Amino acid sequence: MKRLILAAVAACAMVAVAAPVSVEAWGNTGHRLIGMAAARGLPDDVPAFLRTPAAAAEIGELAREPDRWKGAGQPHDRERDTAHFVDMDDNGHIMSAAGPSIDALPNLKSEYDAALIAAGLDVNDAGYLPYAMLDGWQQLVRDFAYWRVLTAQAGREVDPAKRAWYLQDLQRREALILRDAGVLAHYVGDGSQPHHTTIHYNGWDRNTPNPDAFTTSRQTHGNFEGAFTGRVARMETIEAGMTAFDPNADIKPRIAAYLRTTLGQVRPFYELEKSGAFVVDSADAAAPGGRFVNARLSAGASELRDLITLAWRGSASVSIGWPAVKVAEVEAGTADPWLAMYGED
Repeated sequence: MKRLILAAVAACAMVAVAAPVSVEAWGNTGHRLIGMAAARGLPDDVPAFLRTPAAAAEIGELAREPDRWKGAGQPHDRERDTAHFVDMDDNGHIMSAAGPSIDALPNLKSEYDAALIAAGLDVNDAGYLPYAMLDGWQQLVRDFAYWRVLTAQAGREVDPAKRAWYLQDLQRREALILRDAGVLAHYVGDGSQPHHTTIHYNGWDRNTPNPDAFTTSRQTHGNFEGAFTGRVARMETIEAGMTAFDPNADIKPRIAAYLRTTLGQVRPFYELEKSGAFVVDSADAAAPGGRFVNARLSAGASELRDLITLAWRGSASVSIGWPAVKVAEVEAGTADPWLAMYGED
């Protein structure tokens, strides 16, 4: 709750003294570019409909969607707003040394909440970004699994009515894949923004030692990811900075490692901020602050590209529908998925 109240206060203060500045992670520009760069970098084995310029643009737009959900009221906002961040201390523990380590999170979010409560920590202050990322990835695996079955069966179905239904459902599934890839893009993008992984999320935490006299300004977060990022983010720089595909498919520890890497950029951010690297009026993509922004956006785009690819590849080995049918058997032509797909009730 504290994080969200402070963000709102900072936003109001900025409106009073300057043009409006977004306080969502990366603002519109950063989230769009992460989604687009990831889609443009997908390998050839990913379905072709996802590798078009139109699909890249759509994922980029939909990457903004979780920020646009805000303001619906309760319980909608409380359940979703805390998905955008996870506040770790400098050693990778959630909130404090008493909290669980990012490297040893429980499998279920309910267990995570219970561990925080047992440690005397506020669940809403902590955030649950790792679970939002994992949930988004698992949803995409399901989407791709259904896409595989629909594509395979539509190509061989001899019943005209059934074939028509498969083709219509395939269109629905492709729209869902774009939407769910965009939602995943948002949370992966959040995870590349250092402020979304730390207790120092809007100025250095005033309740912790600050021997380097880093800023404690409550405008730090919004100024950086909104106006400054909007001026220095460059698609060509982001794409040039993307890393090679990482095939590690152990998703839960992979997400933890990704967020820990971002946490490692918190101190470099504050050192750059102290040097004046993020002054909006002098924003320069080639200067240290601009390079920092584009490197973080590259990290988000790289991870998103990899997670989408791994979701696609992982979808070949699962079962879908009820009664359950194996995707591999449908693709091989040894199982008829009609009842699993259309239903028999």
